[in-house]
Amino acid sequence: MTLDSNSMNKKRQRSDKQARYIVSGFGGLVLLTLVILITHLIIQALPLAYRPSLNFIATYTIPEDERIVSAGDFLNSQPLLVQEQDCRLSLKQLDENVLVSIHDYIRPCEYVLSAHTDRGENYIVDVSPNAQVRVLPVRSFIIDDKEAVNTLARTAQTGPASIMSFSLPKEEWSEREEWDFTLSSKWAVVSISRGNSVFVRWINRQQPTTFIDKRFNNVARTVLLPGSESVLLQFDEMLFINRLRDDDTTLLPVVGVEALTLDEQALFPLAKGRTFFLMNRKSETLTRWVFSKSENGLTFEQTYHISLPGESVIDVAEHASINLVAVLTNKQRLLLINRVSGDVVSEQKLDNSAADIIWYGNKLYGFSDNTVSVWKGKNLSGITTWASLFEPQHYEGYESEGTVWQTTSASDYQEAKFSLTPLLIGSIKASLLALIIAIPVAIGAAIYTAFFAKSRLRNLLKPAIELLEAIPSVLIGFIAAIWLSPKAEQFLFSFAFFLIVIPFVLIAVALVQRQVANYLPKRLRHGAELLFALGGVFVLGVISVEFAPSIVFSLIGVEGFSVLAAESDSPIGKTTIVVALALGVAISPSIYSLAEDAINGVPMDLKHASFALGATRLQTLLHVVLHVALPGIVAAIMLGFGRAFGETMIVLMVTGNTPISSWGLIEGLRALTANLAIELPEAEVTSAHYQILFFTACILFLFTFMVNTIAELLRQRLRSRQHYA
Repeated sequence: MTLDSNSMNKKRQRSDKQARYIVSGFGGLVLLTLVILITHLIIQALPLAYRPSLNFIATYTIPEDERIVSAGDFLNSQPLLVQEQDCRLSLKQLDENVLVSIHDYIRPCEYVLSAHTDRGENYIVDVSPNAQVRVLPVRSFIIDDKEAVNTLARTAQTGPASIMSFSLPKEEWSEREEWDFTLSSKWAVVSISRGNSVFVRWINRQQPTTFIDKRFNNVARTVLLPGSESVLLQFDEMLFINRLRDDDTTLLPVVGVEALTLDEQALFPLAKGRTFFLMNRKSETLTRWVFSKSENGLTFEQTYHISLPGESVIDVAEHASINLVAVLTNKQRLLLINRVSGDVVSEQKLDNSAADIIWYGNKLYGFSDNTVSVWKGKNLSGITTWASLFEPQHYEGYESEGTVWQTTSASDYQEAKFSLTPLLIGSIKASLLALIIAIPVAIGAAIYTAFFAKSRLRNLLKPAIELLEAIPSVLIGFIAAIWLSPKAEQFLFSFAFFLIVIPFVLIAVALVQRQVANYLPKRLRHGAELLFALGGVFVLGVISVEFAPSIVFSLIGVEGFSVLAAESDSPIGKTTIVVALALGVAISPSIYSLAEDAINGVPMDLKHASFALGATRLQTLLHVVLHVALPGIVAAIMLGFGRAFGETMIVLMVTGNTPISSWGLIEGLRALTANLAIELPEAEVTSAHYQILFFTACILFLFTFMVNTIAELLRQRLRSRQHYA
């Protein structure tokens, strides 16, 4: 008998040991998976914290009798434009680490040849003595096998096609002293200066025969900004703006610009023409000006300034897809600046001199007359700063500072608006309002089934309510989007009326239900209060939806639905309240289940002791049961809040996904989770947009982790207080 007993004990110990190893192994796998997930999120978002820098690649030279007029991305087969002495433009590409000519664009010396760079693409501008202008893209000269092609002089009939051709007034062109040319997606603009008089012609790129002419007198300087359909004009020491639709005499002063001579300032417009940087050599500051709405219409307003003691800016270059601006100073110091917030994130000294800089992808080209140097950018997404993510900024085209989330395509030279504030506001306000809706419903149901209902009724209701937790959130979102949103205007008023009146209805039901229940059979009396309450709620719901709106609106004499819609910039069916209703329904079963278990777990001895001391059921509930169950109820509410904050499908389907920085309940929203679902599949891998999305995922994880941790700490603290009490 002893031997059998020892054998069985050893066998049980081996089985327990094996089970412990298996359970520990699977638990370790879960923890390992969690660690891998967190590590991946952090690794993807970590480049945002790196300091951007430039690594020198090489310097290339051309003969002394030639001059670089425009730098192309010759490391990627986009040629360099070089002005030669014999009335020609030469296109050079890299061949075995040497810049060699692949094509010569030759015209008679009476012609004027120039080059223009528009958003990373180079163009040749060819003007004949008769003031006929042709604009040719440099890419049209490049052939697949990279062999030299015949010069345009010998292939005039079959040469590269121009993107546009137009004419200028011959008398203006023949008497010119200076001229300038620039392009936008819609306009080509030419300015011709003669003395203090400037002639400006706007040519529609789609219809080159359509143009607008303007003339300005006594002008010291002209800056063409076709992207904003405007021209900056300096008269004496003041700066004015003339917009395309204004007449020649309508000049709007650029407010805030100090009175400076041409020698005391330098102006650097960005690619879109809606932002320019102004270097004040007198005060040694660089200021940013953006196209903005004002009382007098669209004009430029200053947003921030950067002090540069003892230095002067000689060129500014913007990156095509990142909020990055490179600023080159006369001391060959390069500053990498966040173009939105103005934060100087990095600076470094250049070993090679340059007079002009331009970005091509992640490579920065710096060139002077005979040399061109190339640097490769590293960790350029690190230009993102806390200010650009969370603080209000003044963006192009906006009247004032704001927090905006609006992404942009990969290379359109557009400001990317990566403010996370509207996304955080959307998630928080939807979750809090959903919690306000879910707490009374879930906690009330938990109190009834755990404390008032008989065991038989509880065993029916609890599984039925918990079964609602298994309903997919996408189904709840679908129902809310198809049924609730179209009726939102009427339903929101009805719901508000229902919330105001329901306490009075339930009090009235409580007063009469006992007297009525006495007439029922004895076996039906217990639980009848539930039927009475549901009946009262149902009747009130019908009245709220069908009759209350028309009665109330007729009494106060307004069309309530129209008034409600006028108060919101978003469709009423896509507002926070509608989202919160759907979210409240989704999280109610979770809160109910945990809270019901906490209330039902209160020992019967405590309840009986309370009754023995003469306490009523309500007193026992308030002072004993809820007091003991409070830790579990708080934990249930916190976990419900965490689930609402992390919900994706409901907020994705029900809201208009409009990232608005407003706490208004009848405004739209976009949550962090919905933003991830919408934009992550389309974000370019390793881009700043992609990394910021992973950063928002880290915020989501950190928030839910903190909520769960706080819930557990509160539960333990409340339990410890009860224990000592």
